[in-house]
Amino acid sequence: MPVASFSGTQAAGSALWAQIQQQQAQRTADQAEQRARALQSQAQAAQSEAVRAQETARALQSESTAAQNDAGEARRSVIALRSQSALQERFSNVQGQIARVLDTTLSATPNASAGVVNTSGQQTGTVIDVTA
Repeated sequence: MPVASFSGTQAAGSALWAQIQQQQAQRTADQAEQRARALQSQAQAAQSEAVRAQETARALQSESTAAQNDAGEARRSVIALRSQSALQERFSNVQGQIARVLDTTLSATPNASAGVVNTSGQQTGTVIDVTA
């Protein structure tokens, strides 16, 4: 009976060993599944963050475009104001020149209302106020 007992013990040990291997394989599978779920969760979080980052980038790009448009409009306004100022200065210069010419011309011309003495010595061309 010792041989039968030995083979029964061997069979029991073999079954126990198979059960231990099966449990070990199950634990390994469970751990791998947990790791896969954790990695999947991290991947989803990273993807959500990437989507938010893209949305932020789009919003910033839109704001940047609007700011560039505002800056361009401001530059055009500055140019227009400089042109307007230069034009105003030129008009003022021309107005001053015209005023000087008129002052010089008017001061050199005898008073039209004083009239002129003709060859007979008579005052002609005077303005007479006839309103009474």
